[in-house]
Amino acid sequence: MMKFLKSTLPAWVALLALLPGLALAQAVALPNHRVVFQVNDEDSRKWNTVLANINNVQEELGKVEVAVVVIGPALGMLKADALTANKVQDAMSAGVRFVACGNSMQAQKLEKDDMIDKIEYTRAGYAELMRLQQRGWAYLRP
Repeated sequence: MMKFLKSTLPAWVALLALLPGLALAQAVALPNHRVVFQVNDEDSRKWNTVLANINNVQEELGKVEVAVVVIGPALGMLKADALTANKVQDAMSAGVRFVACGNSMQAQKLEKDDMIDKIEYTRAGYAELMRLQQRGWAYLRP
């Protein structure tokens, strides 16, 4: 056993020396901050506030992973013909994810064809909020 330990010791020392560098590389590659916004209201002022808040968070903290989970009446703001569609698409271009609640879509008889291209979907918006929070995402509901 001692012979084995002595023969593998240099390899273990080399591996341990690499670990801090690997952790640093991983930290640099991933955002330090993740935040999920919940939006339930179909109110263009509230949406403009949410989009401004996202911008403020990104400006203050730099690289931030942002998701907006949209539930209930707020789904109207993710429709392709909504007044907010251009601003939502701009935010998506900046890396913001918009996630529509499938249960709310079904209740409102909305189809994916009605919605802005490239938004994401989840079966249950509240369950998605729970999953993200359990994974360490900060939760905001303006």
